[in-house]
This record gives sequence, C-alpha cells and structure tokens, in this order.
Amino acid sequence: MFSSHEHEDIDFEPEDELGTVGAAKAKMQKLKDELAEVKKERQEYLDGWQRAKADLINAKKDAAEALQRAANAGKDSFVEELIPALDSFDMAMRSDAWKNVDNAWRIGVESIYSQLQGVLQAHGIEIYGKEGEDFDPSIHEAIEERGGGESHTIAKVLRCGYRTKSRILRPAQVTIYR
Repeated sequence: MFSSHEHEDIDFEPEDELGTVGAAKAKMQKLKDELAEVKKERQEYLDGWQRAKADLINAKKDAAEALQRAANAGKDSFVEELIPALDSFDMAMRSDAWKNVDNAWRIGVESIYSQLQGVLQAHGIEIYGKEGEDFDPSIHEAIEERGGGESHTIAKVLRCGYRTKSRILRPAQVTIYR
C-alpha cells in the first residue's frame, strides 16, 4: 500500500550542516510530501474500491434479471405446451354433445378447467378474446369476416389468446364483423 520510500525511517535529529531550523523545515517538507503521496494513493484505492463495488452491484442486478428472464421463458414454454389441452377443454365444452353429458360430470370438468385457468392467471398469464371486443391485429388473428355487426369488432372467438405482460404466447383466433 505504501511505496518503498515511505517505509524509510524518519530521522528527527537535526542535521549539523542545515542547522536546527533548516533541518526541521526539511523534515516537515519531507513529511508533507509523503502525506500528499499517501493521500493520492488512498484516493486511488478508494476510487478503485468504489468502481469494484458498482461493478458488483451491476453484476448482481444483471444476474437477477437474467434469472428472471430464464424463469419467464420456462413458464412461457410450459404454458405454450399446455395450451392445446386447454383448447381441448374449450372444444369439448362448446360441442353439442356437451349438453348430453351428465350434469355432475359437466360441473366437475368445468371446475377443473376453471382451476387451470386460475393457476395461469395467478402466474401472470392472461386468457383473452371475447365477443364484442374491438379487433386488434397485434393480439388477434382474424380467420374470417362476416357482415351484420359493428365493423372491426369480434363476432366469434374460435380460439382464446394467451399473453403475459411482455409478450403474446398465442393470438386469439377470431371472426370479425366487416
């Protein structure tokens, strides 16, 4: 931490040729110079420590963000694989045969479907697409157009859409009024 000249012993005995006052002035100047050098080195070390601390804080923040992105990617991938099963629930419950299923079975299956939807929503997955909503090409995929309603509104939802706060996992497939 100290340079080699700083380890030299300081002789406080007056030197004969300089005289007592001259020797004291020389010693004081030497001490002032050494103090200035030590202050300069201290500032360099402090600056280095502060940079290292800032780098560590930034590295921790970057690592946490990378971990969050990886977790979100894993969750999104899982939901994308689960979507076809949810579509099967939707198709089954919209079919004419669904009306003929025993009421207790219907209630049980609908309860399971609602639980799955609730878990997705609890994890930040939004299920969207409703009849009567405005058509938005950034989140909806228009499969067909028909007349008879207010232009650019959703006439029928063919498949629900799924999204997170940051991205569309699957756009809602809809029929729209032209």
